Amino acid sequence: MTREVEIINKEENFIRLLEEYEKLIFSICYHITRHYFDAEDLTQETFLAVYKNLDRFDGLNEKAWVTKIATNKCLDYMKRAEHKNVASDETILEGQLEASKGYEASPEEKYLEADVKEEFARLCKSLKPPYDRIAYQYFYEEKSVQEIAAQGGVNQKTVQTQIYRARDKLRKLWRREE
Repeated sequence: MTREVEIINKEENFIRLLEEYEKLIFSICYHITRHYFDAEDLTQETFLAVYKNLDRFDGLNEKAWVTKIATNKCLDYMKRAEHKNVASDETILEGQLEASKGYEASPEEKYLEADVKEEFARLCKSLKPPYDRIAYQYFYEEKSVQEIAAQGGVNQKTVQTQIYRARDKLRKLWRREE
Protein backbone atom coordinates (compact mmCIF):
# COMPACT_ATOMS: atom_id res chain seq x y z
CA MET A 1 0.00 0.00 0.00
CA THR A 2 1.36 3.43 -0.86
CA ARG A 3 1.91 6.09 1.78
CA GLU A 4 -0.87 8.29 0.32
CA VAL A 5 -3.41 5.46 0.55
CA GLU A 6 -2.39 4.79 4.17
CA ILE A 7 -2.89 8.46 5.04
CA ILE A 8 -6.30 8.56 3.35
CA ASN A 9 -7.37 5.36 5.14
CA LYS A 10 -6.16 6.75 8.48
CA GLU A 11 -8.07 10.01 7.95
CA GLU A 12 -11.25 8.22 6.85
CA ASN A 13 -11.05 5.92 9.86
CA PHE A 14 -10.45 8.87 12.18
CA ILE A 15 -13.43 10.79 10.77
CA ARG A 16 -15.61 7.72 11.21
CA LEU A 17 -14.46 7.33 14.83
CA LEU A 18 -15.03 11.01 15.50
CA GLU A 19 -18.54 10.98 14.08
CA GLU A 20 -19.45 7.76 15.84
CA TYR A 21 -18.06 8.49 19.31
CA GLU A 22 -17.87 12.28 19.72
CA LYS A 23 -21.08 12.59 21.76
CA LEU A 24 -20.23 9.58 23.90
CA ILE A 25 -16.76 10.93 24.66
CA PHE A 26 -18.14 14.37 25.50
CA SER A 27 -20.66 12.72 27.83
CA ILE A 28 -17.92 10.79 29.60
CA CYS A 29 -15.76 13.90 29.94
CA TYR A 30 -18.66 15.96 31.23
CA HIS A 31 -19.72 13.25 33.65
CA ILE A 32 -16.21 13.16 35.13
CA THR A 33 -15.41 16.89 35.16
CA ARG A 34 -18.89 18.41 35.58
CA HIS A 35 -17.60 21.37 33.55
CA TYR A 36 -19.02 21.94 30.08
CA PHE A 37 -15.99 23.75 28.62
CA ASP A 38 -13.47 21.41 30.23
CA ALA A 39 -15.40 18.48 28.80
CA GLU A 40 -15.19 20.01 25.34
CA ASP A 41 -11.44 20.57 25.69
CA LEU A 42 -10.91 17.03 26.94
CA THR A 43 -13.00 15.65 24.09
CA GLN A 44 -10.69 17.42 21.65
CA GLU A 45 -7.62 16.14 23.49
CA THR A 46 -9.04 12.63 23.36
CA PHE A 47 -9.53 12.69 19.61
CA LEU A 48 -6.11 14.23 19.09
CA ALA A 49 -4.65 11.27 20.99
CA VAL A 50 -6.82 8.88 18.98
CA TYR A 51 -5.51 10.35 15.74
CA LYS A 52 -1.88 10.23 16.89
CA ASN A 53 -2.18 6.59 18.01
CA LEU A 54 -4.43 5.28 15.25
CA ASP A 55 -1.48 3.53 13.57
CA ARG A 56 -0.83 1.51 16.73
CA PHE A 57 -4.45 0.55 17.34
CA ASP A 58 -5.06 -3.17 16.71
CA GLY A 59 -8.65 -2.64 15.54
CA LEU A 60 -10.25 -4.67 18.32
CA ASN A 61 -13.02 -3.06 20.36
CA GLU A 62 -12.55 0.52 19.21
CA LYS A 63 -15.28 1.82 21.51
CA ALA A 64 -13.42 0.55 24.58
CA TRP A 65 -10.15 1.96 23.22
CA VAL A 66 -11.55 5.45 22.59
CA THR A 67 -13.42 5.59 25.90
CA LYS A 68 -10.31 4.44 27.79
CA ILE A 69 -8.32 7.29 26.24
CA ALA A 70 -11.05 9.75 27.26
CA THR A 71 -11.20 8.40 30.79
CA ASN A 72 -7.43 8.62 31.17
CA LYS A 73 -7.40 12.19 29.83
CA CYS A 74 -10.09 13.17 32.32
CA LEU A 75 -8.40 11.47 35.25
CA ASP A 76 -5.10 13.16 34.39
CA TYR A 77 -6.91 16.47 34.19
CA MET A 78 -8.56 15.96 37.57
CA LYS A 79 -5.20 15.12 39.17
CA ARG A 80 -3.45 18.26 37.92
CA ALA A 81 -2.62 20.68 40.67
CA GLU A 82 -4.05 23.71 38.89
CA HIS A 83 -7.45 22.04 38.62
CA LYS A 84 -7.56 21.38 42.33
CA ASN A 85 -7.20 25.11 42.96
CA VAL A 86 -10.06 26.12 40.67
CA ALA A 87 -12.83 27.85 42.58
CA SER A 88 -16.17 26.13 42.72
CA ASP A 89 -17.85 29.12 41.05
CA GLU A 90 -16.38 27.92 37.76
CA THR A 91 -18.96 25.18 37.51
CA ILE A 92 -20.20 26.36 34.15
CA LEU A 93 -23.44 24.73 33.14
CA GLU A 94 -23.29 22.25 35.99
CA GLY A 95 -26.25 19.98 35.71
CA GLN A 96 -26.90 20.90 32.07
CA LEU A 97 -26.00 17.50 30.76
CA GLU A 98 -26.45 14.21 32.58
CA ALA A 99 -24.22 11.62 31.00
CA SER A 100 -25.58 8.50 32.57
CA LYS A 101 -28.41 6.97 30.61
CA GLY A 102 -31.60 6.26 32.40
CA TYR A 103 -31.03 9.08 34.86
CA GLU A 104 -34.22 10.97 35.68
CA ALA A 105 -33.56 14.44 37.04
CA SER A 106 -35.67 15.68 39.91
CA PRO A 107 -38.09 18.57 39.25
CA GLU A 108 -35.71 20.87 41.11
CA GLU A 109 -32.75 19.75 38.98
CA LYS A 110 -34.81 20.24 35.81
CA TYR A 111 -35.78 23.73 36.89
CA LEU A 112 -32.19 24.66 37.77
CA GLU A 113 -30.95 23.18 34.51
CA ALA A 114 -33.46 25.22 32.51
CA ASP A 115 -32.56 28.33 34.50
CA VAL A 116 -28.82 27.87 33.88
CA LYS A 117 -29.44 27.11 30.22
CA GLU A 118 -31.51 30.29 29.78
CA GLU A 119 -28.86 32.34 31.55
CA PHE A 120 -26.25 30.83 29.28
CA ALA A 121 -28.35 31.67 26.20
CA ARG A 122 -28.55 35.26 27.44
CA LEU A 123 -24.77 35.37 27.82
CA CYS A 124 -24.31 33.97 24.30
CA LYS A 125 -26.58 36.65 22.87
CA SER A 126 -24.68 39.37 24.79
CA LEU A 127 -21.49 38.74 22.81
CA LYS A 128 -20.56 40.96 19.88
CA PRO A 129 -21.12 39.65 16.33
CA PRO A 130 -20.23 37.11 15.01
CA TYR A 131 -19.53 35.47 18.36
CA ASP A 132 -23.10 35.90 19.59
CA ARG A 133 -24.55 33.85 16.74
CA ILE A 134 -21.76 31.25 16.76
CA ALA A 135 -21.90 30.76 20.55
CA TYR A 136 -25.68 30.46 20.56
CA GLN A 137 -25.75 27.96 17.72
CA TYR A 138 -22.87 25.85 19.00
CA PHE A 139 -23.35 25.86 22.76
CA TYR A 140 -27.08 26.43 23.16
CA GLU A 141 -28.58 24.84 20.05
CA GLU A 142 -25.78 22.21 19.98
CA LYS A 143 -25.21 22.49 16.25
CA SER A 144 -22.05 21.02 14.80
CA VAL A 145 -19.26 23.07 13.27
CA GLN A 146 -20.24 21.68 9.88
CA GLU A 147 -23.88 22.75 10.30
CA ILE A 148 -22.91 26.26 11.38
CA ALA A 149 -20.42 26.64 8.53
CA ALA A 150 -22.92 25.42 5.93
CA GLN A 151 -25.70 27.61 7.29
CA GLY A 152 -23.50 30.71 7.43
CA GLY A 153 -21.63 30.00 4.19
CA VAL A 154 -18.23 30.21 5.88
CA ASN A 155 -15.20 27.98 6.20
CA GLN A 156 -15.24 25.37 8.98
CA LYS A 157 -11.86 26.58 10.28
CA THR A 158 -13.32 30.07 10.65
CA VAL A 159 -16.22 28.67 12.65
CA GLN A 160 -13.83 26.65 14.85
CA THR A 161 -11.75 29.76 15.55
CA GLN A 162 -14.86 31.77 16.37
CA ILE A 163 -16.09 29.02 18.70
CA TYR A 164 -12.74 29.00 20.49
CA ARG A 165 -12.83 32.78 20.94
CA ALA A 166 -16.50 32.77 21.95
CA ARG A 167 -15.76 30.08 24.55
CA ASP A 168 -13.05 32.28 26.07
CA LYS A 169 -15.36 35.31 26.14
CA LEU A 170 -18.17 33.26 27.69
CA ARG A 171 -15.87 31.96 30.42
CA LYS A 172 -14.94 35.51 31.35
CA LEU A 173 -18.55 36.67 31.29
CA TRP A 174 -19.70 33.72 33.38
CA ARG A 175 -17.04 34.36 36.01
CA ARG A 176 -17.90 38.06 36.12
CA GLU A 177 -21.60 37.27 36.55
CA GLU A 178 -20.89 34.85 39.37
